[in-house]
Amino acid sequence: MYPSRLHAMSGTQIILLLILLLYCVSRTCTCHGYVERKLRTRDGSVPVLVRLPEIDVCSKLRSLPRRSHIVSIDEFGGIGDGKTINTHAFQNAISYLSSYAHKGGGQLFIPPGQWLTGSFNLTSHLTLFLDKGATILASQNLGDWPVVDALPSYGRGRELPGGRHISLIHGSNLSDIIITGDNGTIDGQGQVWWELHANGSLDYTRGHLLELMNSRDVVISNLTFINSPFWTIHPVYCRNVLINYLTILAPFESPNTDGIDPDSSSRVCIEDCYIENGDDLISIKSGWDQYGMNYGHRSSKIIIQRLSGQTRSSAGIALGSEMSGGISNVYVVNLKLQHASTGIRIKSAQGRGGYIKNIYISDAIFHNVRTAIGFTAFYGEHPDDKYDPNAFPHIHSIYIENIQGDNISMAGDFQGLKGYPYHDIFLRNITLNATTTSQMWNCSFVEGYSESVSPEPCDELLRRQHTQEYCSSCIEKV
Repeated sequence: MYPSRLHAMSGTQIILLLILLLYCVSRTCTCHGYVERKLRTRDGSVPVLVRLPEIDVCSKLRSLPRRSHIVSIDEFGGIGDGKTINTHAFQNAISYLSSYAHKGGGQLFIPPGQWLTGSFNLTSHLTLFLDKGATILASQNLGDWPVVDALPSYGRGRELPGGRHISLIHGSNLSDIIITGDNGTIDGQGQVWWELHANGSLDYTRGHLLELMNSRDVVISNLTFINSPFWTIHPVYCRNVLINYLTILAPFESPNTDGIDPDSSSRVCIEDCYIENGDDLISIKSGWDQYGMNYGHRSSKIIIQRLSGQTRSSAGIALGSEMSGGISNVYVVNLKLQHASTGIRIKSAQGRGGYIKNIYISDAIFHNVRTAIGFTAFYGEHPDDKYDPNAFPHIHSIYIENIQGDNISMAGDFQGLKGYPYHDIFLRNITLNATTTSQMWNCSFVEGYSESVSPEPCDELLRRQHTQEYCSSCIEKV
């Protein structure tokens, strides 16, 4: 504080300033875009310092640009009858709009109708707008989904060795991409893919419904995505991504139809989405075993707010199991989940390497969820036999608070690795109503702290192992 400013203040203003400073020291303070909140552990020892993001890391994406040139898909020969293949119409329209990339950008308008198409690539400074009643309908001919190289952080297709089918809507090395509309629909018609996967007839890994690679300044909003062959929305190696106001649907029995999977990406905001599918609603990833470690692209600065949905077989929020590039600085608040296998899940394995740290999850409501919180270090699927068995995952600094649940079969299941336990796991203000009177907690190789948790956790989560100050959910200043 500069002396001249202090002298200019009245006595009352100085007193108010001192009160504010004292309150800041005792409770919260704002610093470098964070809100810092001090808590105390159960035994009253050294405070726990939790940093919550105050800044909006996606603020610059919230005002959509007006494009200088708008065309409709039917101007390029598109026919929205659900039967005519429109792949060339999409490709030609986007190629034409690419000439406006440095002239204010272009918009491709999709009017009401059923627009059948194979895979197509986007371009920079483009808006893809689906009007109300418009559906982009994916071709069920596998030949309309070309095979492309495996991701370098995976080393092969996620399901099968070799390449992988490209996504229906794809983009690479792009900037300023907007995929939006008046609640139009993108339908992957995934049934044929699910059946081929079930009977082992696929030669390559299934394609996503939407994948963007090495891209930045991306907005995906106000749409419905249904029946993806594989993961639905997959931003990988991306930066500055806003995903909001989406409905994502797939049958509960559909295999691996994750909702949104940020992968080796940073500054990602996911907000106000409803997801109902056959796998995790959201799964944060960062590469697979030695390929992910060598590629070295972490997922970080990810904010998830106001997510709701259901899934029978999987989790509401998952981190991993592909986490070899590291996952950090994740903030999740306002999660409503029903009829799921797990509420919050961390998946890893010996050989993964990498880390998961600085995770903050708060204000969740679970209904009919078998396991509220589940961490496993035995999710042991590997891309090949070249992985390093001495590459152990490091998972720590996880803060979970304000969770309510009813019809919960198990409160917590922590299955860590000997010599590499989960540590600095904080649980606070959690109330879970059980469907059974049997054991509600299963803990092995985990160390942490708890406060106001019912039913009472296992002993490993009731003690303090060390006393240094702890910072959780640091959404780092960039």
